Amino acid sequence: MLRRVVLEKRDMLSPGEQQRRSSLITSRLVGMEELGGAAKVLVYMHFRSEVWTLELIRLLLAGGKTVSIPCVVPGASRLLAVRITDPVNQVRPGYCGIPEPLPGLLDHCACDPADIDVVIVPGSVFDRRGGRLGYGGGFYDRFLAVDAPGALRISPAYELQLIERVPVESHDQFMDFVVTERRIYACRRKRYGQNTRLQG
Repeated sequence: MLRRVVLEKRDMLSPGEQQRRSSLITSRLVGMEELGGAAKVLVYMHFRSEVWTLELIRLLLAGGKTVSIPCVVPGASRLLAVRITDPVNQVRPGYCGIPEPLPGLLDHCACDPADIDVVIVPGSVFDRRGGRLGYGGGFYDRFLAVDAPGALRISPAYELQLIERVPVESHDQFMDFVVTERRIYACRRKRYGQNTRLQG
């Protein structure tokens, strides 16, 4: 119910407003020290009314970063990180219509998730503590917990996606930063020494 209500609000943003807010969020992201110092970054390809990421990917590539995007393996309920250098011509609709790397890239451009420095994580609902609700599949929670536990987690979101407290479960992964069009929320998951649950 909560996820549906927030996503309905997000879907009400016009394409022009999505682009305007996404540009502000992208500016904040590229100005972050944590992202500037990263060599390898996994970035989601935006879908529907998510914060747009195409410009972010272009800027990261122009800055010499190794950029990978997710590819869903539905049967295994997991994500693969696949390196791209062209976010337009190396991508096509994949799982549920979400943009994914071309199948031909999977064999020779797959990245070791353990080497990824930062993961740019999508989601539906967030709070200022780094709590996150995804879309129900658990793909990113599993990827962050098992495949890339050492990576910094940063979630771009519109301010309207933030609530006072996300009702998380034990498997839900917290973010280190949530970045909106208004500000950067430093959640600092790691200062608690836990990956899945924060106390207090």
